[in-house]
Amino acid sequence: MALAPRYPNSRHEPSPLIDLSAKVERERLSPSAIKAFLNIMEKWAVRDEDARALLGGISNGQYYEMKKKPERTLDADTLTRISYLVGIFKALNILYSEKLADAWVQRPNTNRVFAGQTALTYMIKGGLPAMQTVRRLLDARRGGV
Repeated sequence: MALAPRYPNSRHEPSPLIDLSAKVERERLSPSAIKAFLNIMEKWAVRDEDARALLGGISNGQYYEMKKKPERTLDADTLTRISYLVGIFKALNILYSEKLADAWVQRPNTNRVFAGQTALTYMIKGGLPAMQTVRRLLDARRGGV
């Protein structure tokens, strides 16, 4: 009989998985996600056109309506995109001074992942997979890798 692997005990429990397919969860998370997104875009000095692209290419009308009235329910894709951006924002502010953290996404980057382009351009072109890559890169830096 094979033994199942045992993991060491930890005082930290994993965070519960949030079901973004559940409308009640999206309704609960959306207003604060929108406010966080808009604040990050302001801190990073991202143009509205680029902000719309980061959200998956939403229309001008949708974007400006969202800015005027953030009390709405987002879809799972948009919430996921905002979640990555919030994580990137947090990691940058842990790694760097506020000034550099806010400028980082707009600065050309010599890391081979970015090939000399800015992280913002990379994320706009690559969508969710690129956002995930940037998040993992920064989390690895935070971890000392």
